[in-house]
Amino acid sequence: MVYVEHTGQAPSRGALSRPVSVRDDAAAWVEAWPDARILRVNGRGQVRLVDRQLMLEPAADLYSEPPARAVLLGVCGTVHEWAVRDEFLADDFSAGTEVEVGDLRSHGALLDAADADRYVTALALLTWQGDAHFCARDGAPSTITSGGWMRVCTACGREEYPRTDPAIICLVHDGEDRVLLARQANWPARNFSTLAGFVEAGESLESCVAREVAEEVGLVVSDVVYVGSQPWPFPRSLMLGFHATADPRDELVFMDGEIGEALWCTRAEVQEALAAGDWTSSADARVLLPGAVSIARRMLEAWARAGD
Repeated sequence: MVYVEHTGQAPSRGALSRPVSVRDDAAAWVEAWPDARILRVNGRGQVRLVDRQLMLEPAADLYSEPPARAVLLGVCGTVHEWAVRDEFLADDFSAGTEVEVGDLRSHGALLDAADADRYVTALALLTWQGDAHFCARDGAPSTITSGGWMRVCTACGREEYPRTDPAIICLVHDGEDRVLLARQANWPARNFSTLAGFVEAGESLESCVAREVAEEVGLVVSDVVYVGSQPWPFPRSLMLGFHATADPRDELVFMDGEIGEALWCTRAEVQEALAAGDWTSSADARVLLPGAVSIARRMLEAWARAGD
């Protein structure tokens, strides 16, 4: 899973481009179909991987034409790439082929930038398509158009597009050698992470950081700085990462009931927790941190390295 750090320039999307003009060109889809590739995603959001790469299959071997329910991910060179919600068997390959079946949480960190882009785009679009069968205005059925990137109401013609919900995730530190870690009340006792929450209507990102930190742990933050982002299709979020400073002498107050425990950790303690593995680890550690698929871990790794 790719975490994009802020550099002031737009990051490369890897080998997959998203030409909008192709999405409405059904003739181009048909012409390109013999060479097209398709990613099958099952009902649990799982895909197949071979040698840590997504298994993109020859589309024409599976379907005679682009299925109405498929989504056009983009174009790689001249090859059209699609995704479809479809069940598959883990062992329907020739003997000797090493195939892994996994989802974004279990295998996302293994993917390169281009495959991560394919996967999160497929999950986001297919999940939206599965949830948006009816018009939000009048409840009439809607039809899929634009290669899966738009739905049109059959009654009023209203156009609907896949939504992305912005959410902030913030690494709160003291400006020196300590960082705040927290766990939700329903998490296992040793599982900690950074603070996060959804942006409300009419709210700036910086205001959201201040509000969420205050609601969750009762701290006032300053020096809010954007550091990077990560698509997070559960079901349609974009995680926007920030750093902010707070005073560790202030009392921690869990105001909204979401946080069950929070603690300030030194840089050395964070480095120790990172070395212990992640939430799946059986290591005898006081604190376990999220896995490599998460932007939270990437921010903590970068913060921990800054003290070297």
